Amino acid sequence: MIIDLPSTTTSQLNKKLVELRERGGAVALGRVLTLVIAADDDEHLEDAIDAANEASREHPSRVIVVAKGSKTAAPRIDGQIRVGGDAGASEVIVLRLYGALASNSQSAVVPLLLPDAPIVTWWPGTGPRNPAKDQLGELAQRRITDSAAEKNPIRALGTRGKAYTDGDTDLAWTRLTNWRAQLVSALDLPPYEKVLSATVTGEADSPSTELLAGWLAEYLKAPVKRVKSSSAQGILSVTLERRSGPIELSRPDGRVGTLTQPGQPARRIALQRRDNKDCLIEELRRLDPDEIYEAALHGLGKIAATSRRTAAAKAPAKSAAKSAANESAKSAAKSEAKAPAGSPAKAPARSAAKASGKESAKASGAKAAEKAKS
Repeated sequence: MIIDLPSTTTSQLNKKLVELRERGGAVALGRVLTLVIAADDDEHLEDAIDAANEASREHPSRVIVVAKGSKTAAPRIDGQIRVGGDAGASEVIVLRLYGALASNSQSAVVPLLLPDAPIVTWWPGTGPRNPAKDQLGELAQRRITDSAAEKNPIRALGTRGKAYTDGDTDLAWTRLTNWRAQLVSALDLPPYEKVLSATVTGEADSPSTELLAGWLAEYLKAPVKRVKSSSAQGILSVTLERRSGPIELSRPDGRVGTLTQPGQPARRIALQRRDNKDCLIEELRRLDPDEIYEAALHGLGKIAATSRRTAAAKAPAKSAAKSAANESAKSAAKSEAKAPAGSPAKAPARSAAKASGKESAKASGAKAAEKAKS
């Protein structure tokens, strides 16, 4: 059942909800949380509502959808209430905010929150730079963003890492659950060797690939190489190098992965790309801080720092070699310029090199003879 309430108020929406509960027998006490969806009023809005409806079958909740309309229009709220088959196991309240209300969404949401129930805020599209300081993020114990939905996913992921607050999470991280489970299971099998290095290959702008590399860098304490591929969608492969041979998990088609490791037959594993519905269901199972996600964000910084240190270490060595070569060339040129024609001083460097070579050969021959005698 869908009931439209154009140009309404929050008190009228609450009154209508009470009326529907009394008439249909639904009770708000059966809801375990309030899920606030912050999105634009566009063609993707219904996809987010459908995902919330599916998630509500495991997590019965009140879903409040805040759809921001034109800010230049007259201030008003167009409300919509969905219950029954159109709302899964929840009750859905859609608030389309216009004018000044679009910039003050918290005032429209607070009167509709369930009392004494946890609040989760989800941005299915473009999210705020700092979710914890956003109007709707301030209300929530858990804040869910999706870096993959941003215009620049990698930049958005870096911004979220700098502004991380306990309770933040990202659906780009949730999509890694199956990958992380398979890699951990492979390392739990003998031989129990340390991972010497790792390589993560995936799409250039895939935030999930970045987070997987950061997670490995944080927990393996080994160098991690991030390879960008233009032919892959999402994560393509992960290789863990060990003394006995590499462990490789690859997914070239985006659906089925292959796990290979020394001494064991190759195994085919279901690694289908997870949709928002599955990821949202998983995220709503926990309302405490996700320390592993936080560690993966820290791992991103370690990978970048390692790359910079490697480049910085190579640069001085090259500079020193070039300087030494330049000084030698200058000295030789000056000596030849000063020496008279036909003078043996024209080739001092070559004579010295020959003499040095002969001395080195004699020393090597003597050492070899002594070893043979012993």
